[in-house]
Amino acid sequence: MSDNRKYYYLKLKENYFDDDSIVLLESMQDGVLYSNILLKLYLKSLKHGGRLQLDENIPYTAQMIATITRQQIGTVERALQIFLKLGLVEVLDSGTFYMSNIELLIGQSSTEAERKRAARLQNKALSTPRTKVGHLSDIRPPEIEIELEKEIEIKREIEKGRSARAYGRYQNVFLTDEELADLQASFPTVWGQYIEKLSEYMASTGKRYQSHAATIRRWAGEDAKKASPPTRNRDYSVKEDETV
Repeated sequence: MSDNRKYYYLKLKENYFDDDSIVLLESMQDGVLYSNILLKLYLKSLKHGGRLQLDENIPYTAQMIATITRQQIGTVERALQIFLKLGLVEVLDSGTFYMSNIELLIGQSSTEAERKRAARLQNKALSTPRTKVGHLSDIRPPEIEIELEKEIEIKREIEKGRSARAYGRYQNVFLTDEELADLQASFPTVWGQYIEKLSEYMASTGKRYQSHAATIRRWAGEDAKKASPPTRNRDYSVKEDETV
C-alpha cells in the first residue's frame, strides 16, 4: 500500500544562525534555550502554514507551548515576548501566534513521491554514462530535487513579471504597475483593502495564487454584486482550483 501522507520539514540555510535576529537572541541570558524553543515552534507550525495551532480551531496558548516544548511557562512567556520584539513571531487578529518568514522555511514531500523520484533518478543515472571518473553521483535526495524544482518555478515567475512589486502587510502580493493602475481605476475606494485582505489570507493559510490581480478583481467583483463593503472577519470564500 502506497503512503500518500504529507510530511513537512524545515529548510534551514547554512547561515541561519548568522542572521542578526538569531545572533541577538542567542547572545541574551538563556538565549540558546530561546533559540531551541524557536526551532521547536517553527516545526510545530509547519502543517498550519506558520500558525501555532493544535488544530484548525484551537490556537496554542503560552501554557500549551510550554507543555509541547517541555519548558517552564515563565521561560516560554519571556521567549515569546523576545520573539515578538525581534519580529520572529507575530500575533494575528485572531490572537493566534504566527511564525514570521515561515514561507521561506517550509518544505513538503511524501514517501510515495520520494520513491517515484528516486526510481526516476536511478533510471536516468543508469542510462547516462559518466564522463568524469571519481565524482559523486548526480543523484540527489528527493527533497533536494523538490526544492530545486521549486526554485526553478520561482525563477520562471520572476522572469515573467520582473516589473511586479510587493504589496500588503506581509509583502507577498505581487502586482505590476499596469495591474495596480487597473485595480485603482476599477476599485478607487477599496483597492487597498483587498490587497491587505489577500496579503493576510495568504500569510495565515499558506495558499498561493497564479495571479494576485485576478484574485483581487474576483473578490471585489463578488462583494460588489452583494452590494456590501469588504469585511475583515477573515471569513474568506476561496476557490481551491485557483491556488497553485
